[in-house]
Amino acid sequence: MDLPVSQERLREDIERNAEFGAVDVPEGRGRTVRTGSDADRRARDYLVERLEDAGLDVRIDAAGNVGGRWSPLGIGDAAPVAAGSHLDSVPEGGIFDGPLGVYAALEAVRAMREADVSPERPVDVVSFTEEEGGRFASGLLGSSVAAGRRGVEDALELHDGEGVALGDALDGIGYRGDGRLDAAAWDAWLELHVEQSERLEDAGVPVGVVTTITGITHCEVTVAGEANHAGSTPMGDRTDALAAASEFVLDAERAATGRVAADSPAAVGTVGSLDVSPNATNVVPGRVEMGLDVRDVDAASMDAVVDRAEESLARLERERGVETALSRPFDLAPTPMDDRCREALHGAGDDAGIETLDMHSGAAHDTMHVAEVTDAGMLFAPSRDGISHNPLEWTDWADCAAATTVLAGALARLAGD
Repeated sequence: MDLPVSQERLREDIERNAEFGAVDVPEGRGRTVRTGSDADRRARDYLVERLEDAGLDVRIDAAGNVGGRWSPLGIGDAAPVAAGSHLDSVPEGGIFDGPLGVYAALEAVRAMREADVSPERPVDVVSFTEEEGGRFASGLLGSSVAAGRRGVEDALELHDGEGVALGDALDGIGYRGDGRLDAAAWDAWLELHVEQSERLEDAGVPVGVVTTITGITHCEVTVAGEANHAGSTPMGDRTDALAAASEFVLDAERAATGRVAADSPAAVGTVGSLDVSPNATNVVPGRVEMGLDVRDVDAASMDAVVDRAEESLARLERERGVETALSRPFDLAPTPMDDRCREALHGAGDDAGIETLDMHSGAAHDTMHVAEVTDAGMLFAPSRDGISHNPLEWTDWADCAAATTVLAGALARLAGD
Protein backbone atom coordinates (compact mmCIF):
# COMPACT_ATOMS: atom_id res chain seq x y z
CA MET A 1 0.00 0.00 0.00
CA ASP A 2 1.52 3.32 -1.10
CA LEU A 3 0.53 5.96 1.45
CA PRO A 4 1.70 9.47 0.50
CA VAL A 5 2.84 10.72 3.91
CA SER A 6 4.04 14.30 3.54
CA GLN A 7 7.19 15.06 5.55
CA GLU A 8 6.77 18.75 4.76
CA ARG A 9 3.18 18.89 6.00
CA LEU A 10 4.06 16.99 9.18
CA ARG A 11 7.02 19.27 9.81
CA GLU A 12 4.89 22.37 9.29
CA ASP A 13 2.38 21.21 11.90
CA ILE A 14 5.02 20.31 14.50
CA GLU A 15 6.99 23.51 13.98
CA ARG A 16 3.84 25.62 14.20
CA ASN A 17 2.87 23.82 17.40
CA ALA A 18 6.37 24.55 18.75
CA GLU A 19 5.53 28.27 18.69
CA PHE A 20 2.92 27.85 21.42
CA GLY A 21 4.64 28.24 24.78
CA ALA A 22 8.04 28.69 23.13
CA VAL A 23 10.80 29.55 25.61
CA ASP A 24 14.05 31.40 24.97
CA VAL A 25 16.90 28.92 25.38
CA PRO A 26 20.60 29.13 24.46
CA GLU A 27 20.46 26.00 22.32
CA GLY A 28 17.71 23.87 20.81
CA ARG A 29 13.97 24.61 20.82
CA GLY A 30 12.00 24.54 24.03
CA ARG A 31 8.37 24.98 25.00
CA THR A 32 6.34 25.08 28.19
CA VAL A 33 2.69 24.10 27.76
CA ARG A 34 0.75 23.52 30.98
CA THR A 35 -2.94 22.59 31.10
CA GLY A 36 -5.20 25.63 31.08
CA SER A 37 -2.49 28.07 30.02
CA ASP A 38 -2.74 30.43 27.07
CA ALA A 39 -0.17 28.28 25.29
CA ASP A 40 -2.42 25.27 25.85
CA ARG A 41 -5.39 27.14 24.38
CA ARG A 42 -3.42 28.18 21.30
CA ALA A 43 -2.09 24.65 20.75
CA ARG A 44 -5.59 23.22 21.01
CA ASP A 45 -7.04 25.87 18.71
CA TYR A 46 -4.47 25.09 16.03
CA LEU A 47 -5.11 21.34 16.32
CA VAL A 48 -8.86 21.78 16.00
CA GLU A 49 -8.32 23.99 12.96
CA ARG A 50 -6.11 21.37 11.32
CA LEU A 51 -8.53 18.55 12.12
CA GLU A 52 -11.40 20.49 10.57
CA ASP A 53 -9.29 21.42 7.54
CA ALA A 54 -8.73 17.69 7.00
CA GLY A 55 -12.49 17.06 7.06
CA LEU A 56 -12.66 15.40 10.49
CA ASP A 57 -15.56 15.80 12.89
CA VAL A 58 -14.20 17.32 16.11
CA ARG A 59 -15.38 16.56 19.62
CA ILE A 60 -14.17 17.92 22.98
CA ASP A 61 -15.05 15.92 26.08
CA ALA A 62 -15.54 17.18 29.64
CA ALA A 63 -11.90 16.50 30.56
CA GLY A 64 -10.66 18.51 27.59
CA ASN A 65 -9.64 15.51 25.49
CA VAL A 66 -9.78 16.42 21.79
CA GLY A 67 -10.89 13.91 19.17
CA GLY A 68 -11.33 14.20 15.42
CA ARG A 69 -13.10 11.44 13.48
CA TRP A 70 -12.77 10.43 9.86
CA SER A 71 -15.88 8.43 9.06
CA PRO A 72 -16.41 7.82 5.33
CA LEU A 73 -19.96 7.50 4.07
CA GLY A 74 -21.51 4.06 4.29
CA ILE A 75 -19.14 2.84 6.98
CA GLY A 76 -21.91 2.09 9.48
CA ASP A 77 -21.46 1.82 13.24
CA ALA A 78 -18.23 -0.16 13.32
CA ALA A 79 -15.94 0.51 16.29
CA PRO A 80 -13.24 3.00 15.25
CA VAL A 81 -9.50 2.63 15.40
CA ALA A 82 -7.73 5.55 17.05
CA ALA A 83 -4.28 7.11 17.26
CA GLY A 84 -2.74 10.14 18.91
CA SER A 85 -0.82 11.36 21.94
CA HIS A 86 -0.70 14.71 23.82
CA LEU A 87 0.16 18.40 23.32
CA ASP A 88 1.20 19.45 26.84
CA SER A 89 4.85 19.55 27.90
CA VAL A 90 7.14 19.59 30.88
CA PRO A 91 8.67 22.99 31.71
CA GLU A 92 11.17 23.82 28.95
CA GLY A 93 10.47 20.53 27.19
CA GLY A 94 11.22 19.67 23.58
CA ILE A 95 9.03 20.08 20.51
CA PHE A 96 8.49 16.40 19.59
CA ASP A 97 7.41 14.70 22.84
CA GLY A 98 3.64 14.35 22.39
CA PRO A 99 2.99 16.55 19.35
CA LEU A 100 4.71 14.10 17.00
CA GLY A 101 2.13 11.45 17.95
CA VAL A 102 -0.83 13.79 17.52
CA TYR A 103 0.19 15.24 14.17
CA ALA A 104 1.48 11.91 12.85
CA ALA A 105 -1.99 10.50 13.48
CA LEU A 106 -3.53 13.39 11.57
CA GLU A 107 -1.01 13.02 8.74
CA ALA A 108 -1.77 9.30 8.60
CA VAL A 109 -5.45 10.07 8.03
CA ARG A 110 -4.61 12.65 5.37
CA ALA A 111 -2.35 10.13 3.62
CA MET A 112 -5.04 7.43 3.70
CA ARG A 113 -7.59 9.80 2.26
CA GLU A 114 -5.25 10.93 -0.51
CA ALA A 115 -4.50 7.28 -1.35
CA ASP A 116 -8.26 6.57 -1.60
CA VAL A 117 -8.09 4.00 1.19
CA SER A 118 -11.59 2.67 1.93
CA PRO A 119 -11.61 1.66 5.61
CA GLU A 120 -14.20 -0.57 7.18
CA ARG A 121 -13.99 1.46 10.40
CA PRO A 122 -13.81 5.14 11.32
CA VAL A 123 -10.42 6.51 12.34
CA ASP A 124 -10.06 8.85 15.35
CA VAL A 125 -7.21 11.31 15.93
CA VAL A 126 -6.84 12.05 19.65
CA SER A 127 -5.01 14.50 21.90
CA PHE A 128 -5.24 13.67 25.61
CA THR A 129 -5.24 16.31 28.33
CA GLU A 130 -2.18 16.60 30.60
CA GLU A 131 -0.12 13.52 29.90
CA GLU A 132 2.95 15.03 31.52
CA GLY A 133 1.26 15.97 34.80
CA GLY A 134 2.65 18.61 37.10
CA ARG A 135 -0.32 20.93 37.43
CA PHE A 136 -3.41 18.87 38.27
CA ALA A 137 -2.22 15.28 38.54
CA SER A 138 0.89 13.11 38.43
CA GLY A 139 0.40 12.37 34.72
CA LEU A 140 -1.77 10.48 32.18
CA LEU A 141 -4.79 12.52 33.28
CA GLY A 142 -6.90 12.65 30.12
CA SER A 143 -6.29 9.02 29.24
CA SER A 144 -7.22 7.93 32.76
CA VAL A 145 -10.63 9.51 32.20
CA ALA A 146 -11.01 8.05 28.70
CA ALA A 147 -10.17 4.58 30.02
CA GLY A 148 -12.59 4.91 32.94
CA ARG A 149 -9.90 4.73 35.62
CA ARG A 150 -10.87 8.19 36.87
CA GLY A 151 -14.38 9.64 36.89
CA VAL A 152 -15.08 12.83 34.96
CA GLU A 153 -16.26 14.72 38.03
CA ASP A 154 -13.30 13.54 40.08
CA ALA A 155 -10.98 14.81 37.37
CA LEU A 156 -12.69 18.17 37.12
CA GLU A 157 -12.34 18.64 40.88
CA LEU A 158 -8.57 18.17 40.84
CA HIS A 159 -6.82 21.36 42.01
CA ASP A 160 -3.42 22.81 41.24
CA GLY A 161 -1.06 24.31 43.81
CA GLU A 162 -2.90 27.61 43.73
CA GLY A 163 -6.34 26.09 44.32
CA VAL A 164 -7.58 26.30 40.71
CA ALA A 165 -9.78 23.37 39.68
CA LEU A 166 -9.19 21.57 36.38
CA GLY A 167 -12.80 22.26 35.36
CA ASP A 168 -12.32 25.99 35.85
CA ALA A 169 -9.00 25.98 34.01
CA LEU A 170 -10.58 24.22 31.02
CA ASP A 171 -13.52 26.63 31.11
CA GLY A 172 -11.05 29.51 31.06
CA ILE A 173 -9.56 28.42 27.74
CA GLY A 174 -12.83 27.20 26.22
CA TYR A 175 -12.01 23.49 26.31
CA ARG A 176 -14.34 22.01 28.88
CA GLY A 177 -16.61 20.02 26.63
CA ASP A 178 -19.17 17.41 27.61
CA GLY A 179 -19.44 13.67 27.91
CA ARG A 180 -16.45 11.35 27.90
CA LEU A 181 -14.19 10.13 25.13
CA ASP A 182 -14.55 6.37 25.65
CA ALA A 183 -11.39 4.42 24.86
CA ALA A 184 -13.23 1.14 25.44
CA ALA A 185 -15.31 1.92 22.35
CA TRP A 186 -12.24 1.80 20.10
CA ASP A 187 -11.42 -1.40 18.25
CA ALA A 188 -7.71 -0.59 18.56
CA TRP A 189 -5.35 2.23 19.54
CA LEU A 190 -1.86 3.22 18.34
CA GLU A 191 0.52 5.88 19.68
CA LEU A 192 3.68 7.16 18.01
CA HIS A 193 6.21 8.75 20.37
CA VAL A 194 9.86 9.73 20.38
CA GLU A 195 11.94 6.97 21.96
CA GLN A 196 13.63 9.07 24.70
CA SER A 197 16.59 6.67 24.66
CA GLU A 198 19.39 5.70 22.26
CA ARG A 199 18.56 2.14 21.25
CA LEU A 200 17.17 2.97 17.79
CA GLU A 201 19.96 5.43 17.09
CA ASP A 202 22.60 2.90 18.14
CA ALA A 203 21.00 0.18 16.01
CA GLY A 204 20.53 2.46 12.99
CA VAL A 205 16.85 1.48 12.80
CA PRO A 206 14.20 4.16 12.08
CA VAL A 207 11.19 2.66 13.89
CA GLY A 208 10.76 0.78 17.16
CA VAL A 209 7.73 -1.38 17.93
CA VAL A 210 7.02 -1.47 21.65
CA THR A 211 6.60 -4.89 23.24
CA THR A 212 5.84 -3.76 26.82
CA ILE A 213 5.57 -0.43 28.62
CA THR A 214 7.52 -0.55 31.83
CA GLY A 215 5.86 -0.81 35.21
CA ILE A 216 6.57 1.99 37.68
CA THR A 217 6.69 1.97 41.46
CA HIS A 218 7.30 5.05 43.60
CA CYS A 219 8.34 4.51 47.21
CA GLU A 220 8.40 7.21 49.87
CA VAL A 221 11.24 6.52 52.30
CA THR A 222 11.96 8.19 55.65
CA VAL A 223 15.13 7.89 57.74
CA ALA A 224 14.94 9.53 61.17
CA GLY A 225 18.02 10.07 63.36
CA GLU A 226 18.87 12.83 65.81
CA ALA A 227 19.75 16.41 64.91
CA ASN A 228 22.67 17.71 66.94
CA HIS A 229 25.53 20.20 66.96
CA ALA A 230 28.04 19.45 64.18
CA GLY A 231 30.96 20.69 66.26
CA SER A 232 30.31 19.41 69.76
CA THR A 233 28.79 15.98 68.97
CA PRO A 234 31.53 13.27 68.86
CA MET A 235 31.50 11.05 65.79
CA GLY A 236 30.73 7.97 67.87
CA ASP A 237 27.69 9.60 69.49
CA ARG A 238 25.88 10.58 66.30
CA THR A 239 22.72 9.21 64.73
CA ASP A 240 23.18 10.88 61.35
CA ALA A 241 20.12 10.42 59.18
CA LEU A 242 21.84 11.61 56.00
CA ALA A 243 24.81 9.30 56.40
CA ALA A 244 22.38 6.40 56.79
CA ALA A 245 20.31 7.62 53.82
CA SER A 246 23.43 7.73 51.65
CA GLU A 247 23.93 4.03 52.27
CA PHE A 248 20.31 3.42 51.27
CA VAL A 249 20.83 5.28 47.98
CA LEU A 250 23.75 3.03 47.11
CA ASP A 251 21.88 -0.08 48.24
CA ALA A 252 18.98 0.82 45.94
CA GLU A 253 21.40 1.28 43.05
CA ARG A 254 23.01 -2.09 43.76
CA ALA A 255 19.59 -3.76 43.95
CA ALA A 256 18.61 -2.55 40.47
CA THR A 257 22.05 -3.34 39.03
CA GLY A 258 21.76 -6.83 40.49
CA ARG A 259 18.46 -7.40 38.72
CA VAL A 260 20.04 -6.35 35.42
CA ALA A 261 22.96 -8.72 35.96
CA ALA A 262 20.63 -11.57 36.91
CA ASP A 263 17.86 -11.80 34.35
CA SER A 264 16.07 -8.47 33.92
CA PRO A 265 18.01 -6.06 31.67
CA ALA A 266 15.21 -3.48 31.69
CA ALA A 267 15.34 -2.96 35.49
CA VAL A 268 16.21 0.51 36.79
CA GLY A 269 16.14 2.04 40.25
CA THR A 270 16.63 5.70 41.13
CA VAL A 271 16.59 7.74 44.32
CA GLY A 272 15.76 11.04 42.67
CA SER A 273 14.71 13.27 45.54
CA LEU A 274 15.98 13.97 49.06
CA ASP A 275 14.64 16.37 51.65
CA VAL A 276 17.18 16.80 54.45
CA SER A 277 16.22 18.34 57.79
CA PRO A 278 17.21 20.72 59.25
CA ASN A 279 19.49 21.12 56.21
CA ALA A 280 22.11 23.31 57.90
CA THR A 281 25.87 22.96 57.47
CA ASN A 282 26.55 23.06 61.20
CA VAL A 283 23.85 20.55 62.23
CA VAL A 284 24.01 16.76 62.12
CA PRO A 285 21.04 15.82 59.89
CA GLY A 286 18.10 14.53 61.91
CA ARG A 287 15.70 13.42 59.21
CA VAL A 288 15.76 12.55 55.50
CA GLU A 289 12.79 11.93 53.22
CA MET A 290 13.55 10.27 49.89
CA GLY A 291 11.73 9.27 46.71
CA LEU A 292 12.64 5.93 45.12
CA ASP A 293 11.58 5.18 41.52
CA VAL A 294 11.69 1.52 40.39
CA ARG A 295 10.85 0.39 36.85
CA ASP A 296 10.89 -2.83 34.87
CA VAL A 297 8.85 -4.78 32.35
CA ASP A 298 8.72 -7.62 34.92
CA ALA A 299 6.53 -6.95 37.97
CA ALA A 300 8.31 -9.61 40.06
CA SER A 301 11.63 -7.90 39.38
CA MET A 302 10.21 -4.58 40.61
CA ASP A 303 9.01 -6.28 43.77
CA ALA A 304 12.47 -7.76 44.27
CA VAL A 305 14.10 -4.32 44.14
CA VAL A 306 11.61 -2.97 46.68
CA ASP A 307 12.27 -5.99 48.91
CA ARG A 308 15.98 -5.21 48.79
CA ALA A 309 15.21 -1.58 49.68
CA GLU A 310 13.28 -2.75 52.76
CA GLU A 311 16.16 -5.04 53.73
CA SER A 312 18.51 -2.06 53.47
CA LEU A 313 16.36 -0.03 55.84
CA ALA A 314 16.20 -2.89 58.33
CA ARG A 315 20.01 -3.11 58.29
CA LEU A 316 20.35 0.64 58.83
CA GLU A 317 18.07 0.45 61.85
CA ARG A 318 20.25 -2.30 63.35
CA GLU A 319 23.62 -0.83 62.51
CA ARG A 320 23.03 2.90 62.74
CA GLY A 321 20.20 3.20 65.26
CA VAL A 322 17.94 5.20 62.93
CA GLU A 323 14.20 4.74 62.54
CA THR A 324 12.91 4.14 59.03
CA ALA A 325 9.70 3.80 57.08
CA LEU A 326 8.82 2.88 53.50
CA SER A 327 5.47 3.25 51.73
CA ARG A 328 4.53 2.44 48.15
CA PRO A 329 1.83 4.95 47.16
CA PHE A 330 2.18 4.71 43.37
CA ASP A 331 2.26 1.40 41.54
CA LEU A 332 1.68 0.81 37.83
CA ALA A 333 2.06 -2.73 36.53
CA PRO A 334 3.98 -3.37 33.29
CA THR A 335 1.70 -3.10 30.26
CA PRO A 336 2.20 -5.53 27.36
CA MET A 337 1.19 -4.36 23.91
CA ASP A 338 -1.40 -6.30 21.92
CA ASP A 339 -0.08 -8.85 19.42
CA ARG A 340 -2.55 -7.77 16.71
CA CYS A 341 -1.36 -4.16 16.91
CA ARG A 342 2.30 -5.16 16.96
CA GLU A 343 1.80 -7.36 13.90
CA ALA A 344 0.06 -4.50 12.09
CA LEU A 345 3.01 -2.19 12.82
CA HIS A 346 5.65 -4.69 11.72
CA GLY A 347 3.59 -5.55 8.63
CA ALA A 348 3.24 -1.88 7.72
CA GLY A 349 7.00 -1.48 8.07
CA ASP A 350 7.57 -4.45 5.76
CA ASP A 351 5.12 -3.05 3.21
CA ALA A 352 6.91 0.31 3.16
CA GLY A 353 10.44 -1.16 3.22
CA ILE A 354 11.09 0.45 6.61
CA GLU A 355 12.99 -1.63 9.17
CA THR A 356 11.38 -2.05 12.60
CA LEU A 357 12.84 -3.24 15.88
CA ASP A 358 11.10 -4.73 18.94
CA MET A 359 11.86 -2.85 22.17
CA HIS A 360 10.32 -1.97 25.52
CA SER A 361 9.37 1.52 26.73
CA GLY A 362 11.11 2.74 29.86
CA ALA A 363 8.73 5.69 30.23
CA ALA A 364 5.01 5.83 30.97
CA HIS A 365 2.57 6.85 28.22
CA ASP A 366 -1.18 7.35 27.81
CA THR A 367 -1.23 4.00 26.03
CA MET A 368 -0.82 2.32 29.44
CA HIS A 369 -4.37 3.32 30.37
CA VAL A 370 -5.85 2.71 26.93
CA ALA A 371 -4.37 -0.81 26.83
CA GLU A 372 -6.51 -1.72 29.85
CA VAL A 373 -9.72 -1.35 27.85
CA THR A 374 -8.86 -2.15 24.21
CA ASP A 375 -6.12 -3.54 21.97
CA ALA A 376 -3.20 -1.12 21.95
CA GLY A 377 0.19 -0.68 20.35
CA MET A 378 3.04 1.85 20.37
CA LEU A 379 5.86 2.73 18.02
CA PHE A 380 8.95 4.88 18.52
CA ALA A 381 10.96 7.24 16.36
CA PRO A 382 14.67 7.74 17.21
CA SER A 383 15.80 10.42 19.66
CA ARG A 384 19.17 12.02 18.95
CA ASP A 385 21.53 11.11 21.82
CA GLY A 386 18.48 9.86 23.72
CA ILE A 387 17.68 13.38 24.95
CA SER A 388 14.09 14.26 25.88
CA HIS A 389 12.25 16.61 28.26
CA ASN A 390 14.86 19.13 27.17
CA PRO A 391 15.12 21.81 24.44
CA LEU A 392 17.87 19.68 22.84
CA GLU A 393 15.35 16.90 22.15
CA TRP A 394 15.55 16.14 18.43
CA THR A 395 14.20 13.61 15.94
CA ASP A 396 15.22 14.03 12.31
CA TRP A 397 12.32 14.95 10.04
CA ALA A 398 13.00 11.95 7.81
CA ASP A 399 12.66 9.68 10.84
CA CYS A 400 9.41 11.42 11.81
CA ALA A 401 8.07 10.75 8.31
CA ALA A 402 9.25 7.12 8.30
CA ALA A 403 7.54 6.40 11.63
CA THR A 404 4.41 8.19 10.42
CA THR A 405 4.40 6.02 7.30
CA VAL A 406 4.47 2.89 9.47
CA LEU A 407 1.71 4.34 11.67
CA ALA A 408 -0.43 5.11 8.62
CA GLY A 409 0.04 1.63 7.21
CA ALA A 410 -0.85 0.00 10.52
CA LEU A 411 -3.96 2.16 10.91
CA ALA A 412 -5.04 1.23 7.39
CA ARG A 413 -4.57 -2.46 8.22
CA LEU A 414 -6.51 -2.22 11.48
CA ALA A 415 -9.26 -0.07 9.99
CA GLY A 416 -9.65 -2.56 7.19
CA ASP A 417 -10.38 -5.50 9.52
